[in-house]
Amino acid sequence: MTEVRMVRWSTADLALLQQLNSPEVRAHTGGPETDEQVLARHERYVRGAGPRSGTMFTVRLPDGTKVGSVGFWERDWRGEPVYEMGWAILPAYQGRGLATAAVRAVTAEAAARGDRRFAHAYPSVDNPPSNAVCRKAGFTLLGETEFEYPPGHLMRSNDWRIELTGSRRDGTAATP
Repeated sequence: MTEVRMVRWSTADLALLQQLNSPEVRAHTGGPETDEQVLARHERYVRGAGPRSGTMFTVRLPDGTKVGSVGFWERDWRGEPVYEMGWAILPAYQGRGLATAAVRAVTAEAAARGDRRFAHAYPSVDNPPSNAVCRKAGFTLLGETEFEYPPGHLMRSNDWRIELTGSRRDGTAATP
């Protein structure tokens, strides 16, 4: 299994978020954000759990190199409280299984909270790599749906779901 470390998002991670704000990384999520939007996102990530901020982590190689982000946040989906999950890996590190390892680790973190039965991910139907991450990380495809992201923009997404209760998850433990 690919080894990654999850480290809680901190003020030192702004440069990583700026690197992830590239056309290649954001192609399926509405394109790059403005500098102001990136800074606001970073501040929400640092602030931690709460509306629109969630619990975010940097994805790191064993040597500490920051290669991406992954996290989960609360939302209601079809009348049920769930976690939504999202991730991004820098282009130079894609295709190595890092996103799958990171999603498994953070799924374990979400499951440890014990307050939601399911986590969902909503990758664009036109994003084969993110859909493959869902499949490899143990999510079940529920079908296509219209999903609003970024706010004000409907996109055609796949609704992937993973159960957080009643089973153990693989993955490297998150560090505070």
